[in-house]
Amino acid sequence: MLTPQQAEFIAQTKTYVQQTLEHAEGGHDWWHIHRVWANARLIAQTEQANHFVVELAALLHDIADAKFHNGDEEIGPATAGKWLQSLAIDAETIIHVQQIIRHMSFKASFGQVEFTSKEMEIVQDADRLDAIGAIGIARAFNYGGFKGRALYDPYIQPQLNLTKEEYKTSTAPTINHFYEKLLLLKDKMNTPTGRQIARQRHDFMQLYLDQFYAEWNGER
Repeated sequence: MLTPQQAEFIAQTKTYVQQTLEHAEGGHDWWHIHRVWANARLIAQTEQANHFVVELAALLHDIADAKFHNGDEEIGPATAGKWLQSLAIDAETIIHVQQIIRHMSFKASFGQVEFTSKEMEIVQDADRLDAIGAIGIARAFNYGGFKGRALYDPYIQPQLNLTKEEYKTSTAPTINHFYEKLLLLKDKMNTPTGRQIARQRHDFMQLYLDQFYAEWNGER
């Protein structure tokens, strides 16, 4: 449960994020944040965690995504920290939120895990759930279009052993992204609730790919 003051901080943060991401790319806009926030609150109901940290991190996790800021992986934590300091939130909470933002992304998992907490596990699951299923498919193609990528090229095979730098700089067709990230997320979930929801969304993506290839090959 949040205290009245914490609830007010969350409300102010929600407004700040909505305004900041008003013109963001459609897969990383306010509605992405809103869905991750909702997922995080759902998962947190069955986990022992600091709900204030969970909600702040969920709201701020993409406040300045590195992929839209020349790959700067510190601009997100720095922007979130500056906002939280303006609310006079305690330093321990600010540092925790920054650490979650810094380490929760899929690309961060390519190296050695340097930070984890129950709160990060919850927000990470919430974010990964929004990357799979029907909305995950829509987000993948939306971002691929934003970057001018092909839908699919049968002559460009997915790379299953990418390094972090190769993943960050990839320009492969969007269908490859399913194999290089999206279909891997089911087995990377941290919480029972996350795993349960992920299974259904994973299965939906598999059905989608079956239909995609059938249509591509003129089979149905």
